[in-house]
Amino acid sequence: MARATFDAMAQGFEESWRPLGDAYLADLLARPDLIVLAALVGDHVVGGLTAHVLPMTRAEEREVFIYDLAIAPAFRRRGAGAALVAEVRAVAAAIGAANVFVPTDIEDVEAVRFYRAIGGDEAPVAMFTFLPR
Repeated sequence: MARATFDAMAQGFEESWRPLGDAYLADLLARPDLIVLAALVGDHVVGGLTAHVLPMTRAEEREVFIYDLAIAPAFRRRGAGAALVAEVRAVAAAIGAANVFVPTDIEDVEAVRFYRAIGGDEAPVAMFTFLPR
């Protein structure tokens, strides 16, 4: 099901992707700090969410970072994305996480609208990326 989830997410992002090798996928799914959720319509995977559990250093607590959330275009606006966020919030509560957060590009109007609609609190932050040296 993980392969189908990642495939559906790539479709949701409307990006090309390379299938993961068996060993890489097994190692990825064995990580205790990775959360992978699938959105299903019947037996068909239509999207998914990946999140990472991050240990904090300013307090003895963890936060959950939603890294990717994508639903295949034909299945959007039917509640699947909201259900995935609700489920990751429940997982976060179950593991005692202090917070769940998700970054999005401000230019991604659809994502910003979605997170506002499901009750997300906006934080005025800037995110910077660097290439490894």
